[in-house]
Amino acid sequence: MLVPEEQPPALRDVTTDVHRRGRRLRVGAWKVAGDLPASFRYAAQGLAYGFASQRNFRIHVFTGLLVFGMGLWLRLAADRLAVLVLTVTAVLVLELLNTATEAVVDLAIGRQFHPLARIAKDCAAAAVLVAALSSLLIALLLLVPPLLIRLGV
Repeated sequence: MLVPEEQPPALRDVTTDVHRRGRRLRVGAWKVAGDLPASFRYAAQGLAYGFASQRNFRIHVFTGLLVFGMGLWLRLAADRLAVLVLTVTAVLVLELLNTATEAVVDLAIGRQFHPLARIAKDCAAAAVLVAALSSLLIALLLLVPPLLIRLGV
């Protein structure tokens, strides 16, 4: 890597410090996590933001907890509970990626309309929808038969 004095002017403005012995690397106004606890802190901030700002993320979290609780109540086998956890997790991950995609697109184009921005946002939302629908189908397939047995139907 070039030292700041040897870098072209455009890069000199961006790179201000180098990473040494666990210290944070400064890139413009951003700080890159220099240690593992900082990485977890940033991830926790992303989760907190998603939960606080995204209604659909909260809906998916509570629905997932309900489904997992039902699976425990129905005494599903561990492998079936694992499938439920994986499907709910996939939906939550895609919801967070959808939020990130929307934020980046909004940052890049501002309030202007651009057809590619619409495509990016719509496809990210569609990914969440596909995952949520398949998660619902998996939950029904795993929960309904033991639920019917438990209810005596």
